Amino acid sequence: MTNIIKSQGWNWNIISDDFADMWKTPAPESFYLLHRWKSQGKNKFLDLGCGLGRHTISFAANGFDVSAFDISPDAINHTTNWAQELGLHIDIKMGDMLNIPFQDESMDCILCMNVISHTDTRGMYKIADELKRVLKTGGECYLTLGSKETWGYKQDWPLVDENTKLRDEPGPEYMVPHFYADYDLIFKIFRDFNIVDIKHVGNYYDHDGQTFEAYHWHVLIKKK
Repeated sequence: MTNIIKSQGWNWNIISDDFADMWKTPAPESFYLLHRWKSQGKNKFLDLGCGLGRHTISFAANGFDVSAFDISPDAINHTTNWAQELGLHIDIKMGDMLNIPFQDESMDCILCMNVISHTDTRGMYKIADELKRVLKTGGECYLTLGSKETWGYKQDWPLVDENTKLRDEPGPEYMVPHFYADYDLIFKIFRDFNIVDIKHVGNYYDHDGQTFEAYHWHVLIKKK
């Protein structure tokens, strides 16, 4: 049996300032989750794959006990410096989502936006096991997954397995694996959780005179 493809992070060094600013702004869904989890009395929050720290900082500033990690040293340094500038105490570690660097049943809630798709099919099952391990019973995780309806899945990029391709275009995700799911596959991977909600979200954007359609699954799961 082949090994899980090696994890790798974004190359944050090559992105423009304008693009970086976008990744410093919390996703709209995070504001709903702030309210949802606070109203449920959840407090111990994990930002899985924190990137430049947009959700790490937002949740910490709103009173959550926040932990965060990322595989990229540049992401860790940026998030750490941002937290220090604001006087926020955050437990920040460098690590791999295939082996989440936190204790069993230590988290009330986890957010992983645009992160866990960066592996292959075997890696996805491993990450699901890791989420189950670190979540408390009744804890929730909100995650996004690439959809097989999106333009990237239709590109002639190197194939890792039937659900995974290597992004073969210049940019911060060059040769980073991208896993793509459909509805049935989501239920297979997260079979040990209660699935609270699934949304199929489409985003449209123009680049160099072309319109691209990016589709993602937004999934809210709860540990049984």
